Amino acid sequence: MQYLKNIRVVLSLLFFLPILLFFIDFTGKLPIELHQLLSLQWLPALLSLNMVMLSVLLILSVLFGRLYCSTICPLGVFQDIVSWKARFFFKRKMRFNFRKAQNILRYSILAITIIGFIAGSSIFIVLLDPYSTFGRIVSQFIRPIAIFANNQAAGLGSQMGFYALHEVNQSAFVPVSFGISLFFVLLVSILSWSKGRLYCNTICPVGSGLGLLSKFSVFKIAFDHSQCNTCGLCEKKCKSECIDSQKRTVDESRCVSCFNCISACKKGGINLDFRYKKSSAPPVDSNTTSSRRAFLVSSGAILATAAFAAPKKLISNNDLILDRKPIMPPGATDRSHFNKHCTACQLCITKCPMNVLKPAALQYGLSGIMQPHLVVSTEVFCSFDCDICTSVCPTGALKKSDLATKKRTQIGIAKFRRELCVVQVHEKDCGACAEHCPTQAVHMVQYKNGLTIPEVTENICIGCGGCESICPVHPYPAIYIEGTESQKLALKPKEAEKFTKKVDDFGF
Repeated sequence: MQYLKNIRVVLSLLFFLPILLFFIDFTGKLPIELHQLLSLQWLPALLSLNMVMLSVLLILSVLFGRLYCSTICPLGVFQDIVSWKARFFFKRKMRFNFRKAQNILRYSILAITIIGFIAGSSIFIVLLDPYSTFGRIVSQFIRPIAIFANNQAAGLGSQMGFYALHEVNQSAFVPVSFGISLFFVLLVSILSWSKGRLYCNTICPVGSGLGLLSKFSVFKIAFDHSQCNTCGLCEKKCKSECIDSQKRTVDESRCVSCFNCISACKKGGINLDFRYKKSSAPPVDSNTTSSRRAFLVSSGAILATAAFAAPKKLISNNDLILDRKPIMPPGATDRSHFNKHCTACQLCITKCPMNVLKPAALQYGLSGIMQPHLVVSTEVFCSFDCDICTSVCPTGALKKSDLATKKRTQIGIAKFRRELCVVQVHEKDCGACAEHCPTQAVHMVQYKNGLTIPEVTENICIGCGGCESICPVHPYPAIYIEGTESQKLALKPKEAEKFTKKVDDFGF
């Protein structure tokens, strides 16, 4: 069974590298089909009700316990890389020791996350989902570094007459998202550097949930008492610190099925064993009873304070601190569905070719922190012919649809502030907003002295922001997009004959 670790390492890299490169890719050269790999993550599969992927994950867990954590989860592989790199900064190899499980803490976090989600709050899922945490680490730190390196190389190349590379614009800096991502990348890295998989086995709710399931897996890591001489090699190699070599026990709820212990033992004293075979002297795992007891106690405590798990908005009206209602990405359907299913992995943000999607601060309230919203600015708007965000979303927060449907999806409505328009203020002809409206929802009507002024037909407006992005009035544009609580299909554009000024079919 010495080969099990090598197989696990190869499979881990086959999952990890494509996901990493897909998040980093700022050239758009990687095939969009790579997003299918993300469907094999527990929470995206669960939230999108992808029964095929859920069945695959469930079968793997029933067979091998927490194999997902060691092989498929990108944050788990990231922790292994950090832990592996730590060995190069020490004179000797990293050695781990058995550590008592923090069951009250880990199962309390799991209970809070589950109860909060049932009660309608996704804040804990957003913050603690391992796949989404990894996505934010890449999008907030690794991808910007890659773009910076590319831009430096492109600038240097252009000076030398080499133009194969071109500069790429960095996404706008969002302090809230960056700060939270920084906290988690430091937390995960520090724990991984010194204690291996401590984050997985103490904080991650997915790991804790799979830990409960792993107690019933068909195969488990177990000692062969006839071969084990309690040398402790398996314990020193266990990055989950769940092996007590002196008592010859394995805390199955924390074991991530990495098989490091099996490869370390040269005598075959620890192996992947069939759980349900008859054994004359089975070892007693004292952690099993205590883990279940801790989970029940913590669940009772959490249920008594369930109101905390479903926090209401900290402010009675978002408009008190923000200029407008937030604009959800296309396919979000309605605020409740979007906030409950989006885990803020920020994949749609990194893949948006127009860079119009940004992580939210408090635009959606506390439960929607870091979830994507549209921020329209000069020359930045939601492209009429693009539906990438709905294509790559792994959780179903953005429902997939054909491009024709996306072109009619009303993500917001244009609001015209006549008192700011240059036509009224300066009595000069403009019409830029109408020229850039792909649905003719913004059109020109007669004003005075031969001038025309914009008018909005709301039921055919899709809220793409083309009008706002081109408006010459600053700092507050004369026309802007107001987000909607529920997205619906706009009416098809009517004939433009009633308009007093000809409008281009598509002005982008």
